[in-house]
Amino acid sequence: MSVKRSIPIALFVIASFLGGIFFTTAGSNLFSDEPITPSTQAAVSALQEGTTAISKEKVASALALEDAFTAVAESVNPTVVQIRLEKVISRQQMPGNSPLEQFFNPFQGPQEDFRSDGLGSGVLIRDDGYIVTNNHVVEDADQLKVRLSDGRFFDATVVGTDPLSDLAVIKIDTDHMPHVSFGTADNLRVGQWVMAVGSPLSEDLGNTVTVGIVSALGRTSNQISQLNVFASFIQTDAAINPGNSGGPLVDLQGRLIGINSAIFSRSGGYQGIGFAIPVDVVENVATQLIDHGKVRRGMLGVNFDGVSEALANMLDVPRGAAQITSVQEGSAADKAGLKENEIIVSVEGIDLMDANQLRTIIGNKQPGEGVTLGVINQDSGKKRTVDVVLGERKDDEDVAANQRPSERDNEPGVESLGLTVLRDVTPDILQSLGLEGESIEGVVIAQIDENSQAFRDADLRRGDIITEVDRKTVTSRSDFMKVYSGIEAGDSFLVRVLRAQNGRSVSFLTALHKP
Repeated sequence: MSVKRSIPIALFVIASFLGGIFFTTAGSNLFSDEPITPSTQAAVSALQEGTTAISKEKVASALALEDAFTAVAESVNPTVVQIRLEKVISRQQMPGNSPLEQFFNPFQGPQEDFRSDGLGSGVLIRDDGYIVTNNHVVEDADQLKVRLSDGRFFDATVVGTDPLSDLAVIKIDTDHMPHVSFGTADNLRVGQWVMAVGSPLSEDLGNTVTVGIVSALGRTSNQISQLNVFASFIQTDAAINPGNSGGPLVDLQGRLIGINSAIFSRSGGYQGIGFAIPVDVVENVATQLIDHGKVRRGMLGVNFDGVSEALANMLDVPRGAAQITSVQEGSAADKAGLKENEIIVSVEGIDLMDANQLRTIIGNKQPGEGVTLGVINQDSGKKRTVDVVLGERKDDEDVAANQRPSERDNEPGVESLGLTVLRDVTPDILQSLGLEGESIEGVVIAQIDENSQAFRDADLRRGDIITEVDRKTVTSRSDFMKVYSGIEAGDSFLVRVLRAQNGRSVSFLTALHKP
């Protein structure tokens, strides 16, 4: 081999060796976990660490809360069931086209049955398969199936229902089941964390867990009473949607505090306000349905209404007090000596926050149970306590409080009291109010200023009939003006009012202030 030829070969070998070294070094930079320069190392560290991570010591309480949520979900979920129901609904078909069918049945065709599916939630309350849910979930169902959290299905039977509390108990044929622990309503506080579990919107979303707080307690009103006669609702902002009905609301100790029942919504979906039936009502109703198949309730035997702000201020009574508008003859209230137009301010020493609470408290007590009422006499202003032994409410009793009619349209007025037009009661006026069967004398409010104290504070409305002013009977507008002129400016005075309701008059007291 010549020297000239060997030199290029040697150069090639040297170049290959150096190239291999370069590639190895570059490869280590590309593929190695170790950066090659301090600046590269700092950049990678910054990407890995970021600036948002917080030490566990600083968020210990948050992590503890997170652990509580997960622990409660893991504990409660096995007790929550999905309820699938099927209803058979009948409807008439349109008549057939043949002359014979149209002759014998010209307006409707043969009856047609079709099936409708429904979805709800429930919670196991005993290890032998008893489940509590809402009455409206299982009402009129022809077939019930229960899906457990582990995917198993069971046929279910209805043990008992209670439409007035919107609760029902159903049962599956099994035992040794996990079941929810019961909490107490007395310890609930506004602002405490709660968790709702159920099947919102779809069968595919079973055992969905949502979290929120108790946003209010003791929610009652004439409107809410249309949803549930005997429950002062727990209000929560935990997300509740259609399908959640009947599922549990639990605290952070995994204890049942309510059964999710309704939502307040303008869209039909979740808008931050849900209502749950308190656990004390659930326990009372469920126990009676399991033991007896029906619910027995205490009965006081009075009709009642709320008090206006003006009357509450004048008599120094709680705004949530309930004034008795009538006492049923022979009832528990009658036997205890309660009188029409007395004001019930407390039950068992606790002031009423809303007049409707009287109904819910009494309705969740047993017949024969004693209860102590704080009562104020409207005439003397004296307070007394009355011990009542409750009677038993019959299924056909009217349980709703006297409800005031919906506000009619009013025109603004100019009178100092806001009672723009007062007219003598005539047979025509009584007929227009649906009271033609009653003999009533007084003055009717034909127009009222909605910005007046009579409207805002005294709760007077167009169509109300005033029969007494300052404890003096008035039978005409002239009587009203005569009594009113004798009242000193700056004084407050009582006004007795009759209001048309469901074809009869209901009496209540309010108060006005003479400017």
